[in-house]
Amino acid sequence: MSRIGKRPVSVPKNVTVTIDGQAVSVKGPKGELSRVFPKEVSFDRDGETILVKRHDESRVSRARHGLSRTLLFNMVEGVSNGFERRLEIQGVGYRAQVKGKTLVLNVGYSQPIEIEPPEGVELAVENNTNVIVKGINKEVVGNTAAKIRGVRPPEVYKGKGIRYAGEQVRRKAGKAGKK
Repeated sequence: MSRIGKRPVSVPKNVTVTIDGQAVSVKGPKGELSRVFPKEVSFDRDGETILVKRHDESRVSRARHGLSRTLLFNMVEGVSNGFERRLEIQGVGYRAQVKGKTLVLNVGYSQPIEIEPPEGVELAVENNTNVIVKGINKEVVGNTAAKIRGVRPPEVYKGKGIRYAGEQVRRKAGKAGKK
């Protein structure tokens, strides 16, 4: 049995979960999310908790069991608390700013890079070097943060670039030079 899949998903009081066959919609104070789950799993509601069950012991069902439970948990967590990813910009002259909803990055290219956030994602900037990506869908927030980081990933010689907050970049030694 999947260790993650057998754990129940607890539903807070301010969140409503509607299960209609394989379609599940979750509504909370931050917004609403819906998703169609694979046919290998089913949902069993017991008061304030939801159990994800699989129909058989096939390899596909076992693989989908833990995934479906985690996706449901992330939906409940997103509409109640939301998700946030922080990015740091390091480098001389590198900075970010928000114009309207668009994020404008000056990271050493000849033109500034403009990134338009997808629907349901908010971008904010602190101190011109810290970018905050917020939203209720964990997958979209993570993909947006990865797209921003991909504009200028941290390089290994000087450490310049965009990195996740707390990310450790392994540094390489430069040229040894003549002796």
